[in-house]
Amino acid sequence: MQTESPLLIRDFPHDERPRERLLSEGSSNLSNQELLAILLRTGTKKESVLQLSNRLLNHFEGLRLLKDATVEEITAIKGIGQVKAVQIMASIELGRRIGRLQYEDRYVIRSPEDGAKYVMDDMRFLSQEHFVCLYLNTKNQVLHRQTIFIGSLNASIVHPREVYKEAFRRSAASIICIHNHPSGDPAPSREDIEVTKRLAECGKILGIELLDHLIIGEHKYVSLKEKGYV
Repeated sequence: MQTESPLLIRDFPHDERPRERLLSEGSSNLSNQELLAILLRTGTKKESVLQLSNRLLNHFEGLRLLKDATVEEITAIKGIGQVKAVQIMASIELGRRIGRLQYEDRYVIRSPEDGAKYVMDDMRFLSQEHFVCLYLNTKNQVLHRQTIFIGSLNASIVHPREVYKEAFRRSAASIICIHNHPSGDPAPSREDIEVTKRLAECGKILGIELLDHLIIGEHKYVSLKEKGYV
């Protein structure tokens, strides 16, 4: 019995091929599948590059998990070798770096919303809690961003010494603490409130103000300053 050969890119009408569509319509009009197909360039003997890119996306449930995949995890997909995996990872990293370019010119935080926007794209997809501090100068410009610890928030783990040590190194005037809730619900827990109060008290003693503690969820955030805990 003769098997049906895969539909190759050259079999598609000229104006439906990913590369041609990018040139004529712009990259923003291409689907994730088409953009991946351009990166992968070729499929396998049994499937077209579009079918391969679609299978890759299905395996990782879209870009959410693919963006953090390792070379080993990507090459575990049949039809994707190390070269293709490296191309995908390099493209994802370039996207991350481009996304951060807007912040290099000393991003200014004037409101809780500004702070949430600064980290939302990075933090809302994290599968573990990350406790991050932003160190600001007297103009509320971000001098430095640092992840203090990764794991469940606990008052005994988030030590003020670790939080404020970097503030002295950077000559920061104030700080904003941020952590994510992997559940997507940014409602503060009792531990969140206790940690916030402790850090705010230490900041007053040290003369480095804790401006806010933000909790990041899925496209949502809570400001503990707006809640009255700072």
